[in-house]
Amino acid sequence: AIGLKCICKEGLFTVPPEHRVRRGATWAALGRALGHTVSRHLPESTHTDETVARKKVRMDKEKDGFPTSSLSEIILLLRLLHPNIVELKEVVVGNHQESIFLVMGYCEQDLASLLENMPTPFSEARVKCIMLQVLRGLQYLHRNFIIHGDLKVSNLLMADKGCVQTADLGLAWAYGVPVNVDMWAVGCILSELLVHKPLLPGTSEIHQIDLIVQLLGTPSENIWRGFSKLRLAGQYSLRKQPYNNLKHKFRGSQRLNFKRATTGDCLESSYFKEKPLPCEPELMPTFPHHRNKHAAPAVVEGQSKRCKS
Repeated sequence: AIGLKCICKEGLFTVPPEHRVRRGATWAALGRALGHTVSRHLPESTHTDETVARKKVRMDKEKDGFPTSSLSEIILLLRLLHPNIVELKEVVVGNHQESIFLVMGYCEQDLASLLENMPTPFSEARVKCIMLQVLRGLQYLHRNFIIHGDLKVSNLLMADKGCVQTADLGLAWAYGVPVNVDMWAVGCILSELLVHKPLLPGTSEIHQIDLIVQLLGTPSENIWRGFSKLRLAGQYSLRKQPYNNLKHKFRGSQRLNFKRATTGDCLESSYFKEKPLPCEPELMPTFPHHRNKHAAPAVVEGQSKRCKS
């Protein structure tokens, strides 16, 4: 029997047989997420016909028990149920206590791999379809006082019939008031889908700040109330750039309303109600299963072909 420490009450509990990974089960490698190995369950070798994804929790660097990021992800996902949030189906273990897996709904690919392999960007109708689903899932998180904290195209998965699901809540946290810090990431994702390359491909923190200033202008009290009171605001000399160049960046999408907004504001935006209208998820094209291929050599950060200016 395998005994694990219970986090809800004192003592140990025995993992039942149905929550253990069968020795003869077959899995196909998919990739890595937050340092965890992700693989696909091949249903023909087991008693179920459902295809699922299995994420192995990395325990090799843990000296004090279960990784806090994985524990946080499990606790949050068990509270959540939404079509645009990845579903945690089971937490299972192998033959050893260190072999712990999160079993989740299977999605064919993530948007990052799709963008890497697409010769042309998504049409605007398809971009709107994707963004509506991202915003609905994010709105659900914020209404449950959860900040994702790591939104990016590689954490957006596309399942069958065009369903987009937000994944990897390892850096998410519960907050007393829904602070919409995720909305910055939403804007960056929208840009990457529209122009087929990252909006701010900084190679360091200083470079990242400089790119933000070039795009949005030098921060000041006029555009960022309380900026001068920030602890590190006076320790850095930023370039003087008085203009917001965001609209020039998206000349072909003039209907976008560039302002601070909540998920609700975005979902009600006229951008999604004007032509080209969002397509239905079922009408999204089917793509080759890039994630099921043997992965090509990893692209060095900052050298992605979509990062070229």
